[in-house]
Order: sequence, then structure tokens, then C-alpha cells
Amino acid sequence: MTQERAQQLIDLNPNCGYSALLMTAKDSMKETPPEIIIGSTVKVHVKIREGERERVQIFEGTVIARRGSGVSETFTVRRLSYGVGVERVFPLHSPNVVKVEVIRLGHVRRAKLYYLRGRVGKAAKVKQKIAEKK
Repeated sequence: MTQERAQQLIDLNPNCGYSALLMTAKDSMKETPPEIIIGSTVKVHVKIREGERERVQIFEGTVIARRGSGVSETFTVRRLSYGVGVERVFPLHSPNVVKVEVIRLGHVRRAKLYYLRGRVGKAAKVKQKIAEKK
């Protein structure tokens, strides 16, 4: 659900109890959510709090899933760290996700890439999408 759609629902029925939930959802959604495509290799910049300090940590990997809609939309990124597969689920509209950089686009024909969990080495690679020449 976009901010515009949430505002339309609030305008239609301002007295329903659901409108308060929509108002908070509308406020916490990002104006321009990042374009995340399944199979892409991305760098996710995440705020990490260590005691009093706050720093930005980068998690780089392949987007294997995207689920939900509106405020609760999430995406899953998988990478190999010292030979062990690590997956993290990031809320798309979280203030802790500073930015998402797309490094390269992947060419896949699935919405969920869970089959990559069983693959090792070159078999776990996703083909790169080549830009079409016009």
C-alpha cells in the first residue's frame, strides 16, 4: 500500500478505528522505497547501535525473496560468509535501512530463490541481466 492509497482510505471513512492505524502506517512509510528486484546483488546499508554509538554496516548479497505489502513489506538477502550461508530479512520501510544499492541485476524466472540454499559455489550464482541495446 502506498502513502496515497492510505490517505484515500482515511478520507473515505475517517471515523473508523482502522484510520488511526493507517495514519501511523502512512507516516512510517518511506517516500520513495528502493527498487528491489529478485535475483539482484545489493548492498544494504543498515544502522547498527552499539551502546551509545551508532554506525552503518553494509550487508551485501543476493535478494532471494520479497514479501508483504505496505509498511510490513520485507525482503530477504542471502550471502556466503566464510563458507556458511547467511540470510537477513530487512523491513523495506525501516528507518534502520539507510539505503539499498543495486550492484548488478540478476536474470531469474522465479519470484522466490529458495533453491539457492541447497547450491554451493558456481551453482549458487545468478546469471547477470544484460541491458538490451536499442
